[in-house]
Amino acid sequence: MTSPKPSPSSLLALDIGGTSIRAALVEGGQVTQRHETRTPKPALPEVVLTAALGLATPLAPRASAVGVACAGAVARGRVTATAAHTFPGWTDVPLAERVSEGLELPCAALNDARAAAWGEFSAGAGRGTSEFMFITVSTGVGAGLVLGGRLHLAANGLDAELGFVSVPAHWSPGAEVPGLGSLALLEFETSGTALNEQARKLGYADARTLCDAAEEGEDVAADTHLHSAANIAWKIADIAALLGVTRVALGGSVGLRPGYLARVREALAHFPERYRPEVVHAELRADAGLIGAALWAGREADAT
Repeated sequence: MTSPKPSPSSLLALDIGGTSIRAALVEGGQVTQRHETRTPKPALPEVVLTAALGLATPLAPRASAVGVACAGAVARGRVTATAAHTFPGWTDVPLAERVSEGLELPCAALNDARAAAWGEFSAGAGRGTSEFMFITVSTGVGAGLVLGGRLHLAANGLDAELGFVSVPAHWSPGAEVPGLGSLALLEFETSGTALNEQARKLGYADARTLCDAAEEGEDVAADTHLHSAANIAWKIADIAALLGVTRVALGGSVGLRPGYLARVREALAHFPERYRPEVVHAELRADAGLIGAALWAGREADAT
């Protein structure tokens, strides 16, 4: 029995994250088939690549190209981890080349948040815009920018590392900056990981419990929840002022909560109107990165 021939719209996507690896077939901008496995620990390059290729191989005969979304700084198809404790040994790993060779398909690689931004812009909440931003608030804080209808990709792979910008340190130890006081990374104050730590200090089991309590009106939890959302809103206003972004989609386990979106909007309302883009939930939800990686790979394959 011969393998089915790939359709022009059949694209393969891989999403390599610190918790799981996912492979999916994407057709017409929708996931039609998927496989998932836990990311091996420690997540060394060879072990992770072997697991990813094993997951994707059954889908490869039906695809015309493969897109990979991966955490870390991705430039020219090569990956360097920005969280070395999660991806040890990932320094200038030729991800696109290895996946292309392993699956015998043309391959394009993107940072996972940038892939999600392209997915939402192409097939989700960003449709109809030309200046768009996707922000994930989950384990960390990541983002992707589409400017003038083009995905912003920097030569060094640091295209929209929103989680690495500085905010006043409230929960996390920060460096003292004269005239400004103590500053910390946005991710350390705002992410799901940060909320987990804050929840435990306040007597809650975890970030989910804290967010539930906040949405039920418990004052201490609500203040902490708002602190996270207000920091995100502040940076959205900054990006709007700098780059003219008109719509922002929130994704991730924290960002997709209805109460979190409401608090971001509440905080953003305190900024001047011209710095208040529309803020919505990501329409593709957890599949934004898979769909974006696949669509980007198809676009790159068509261009060659």
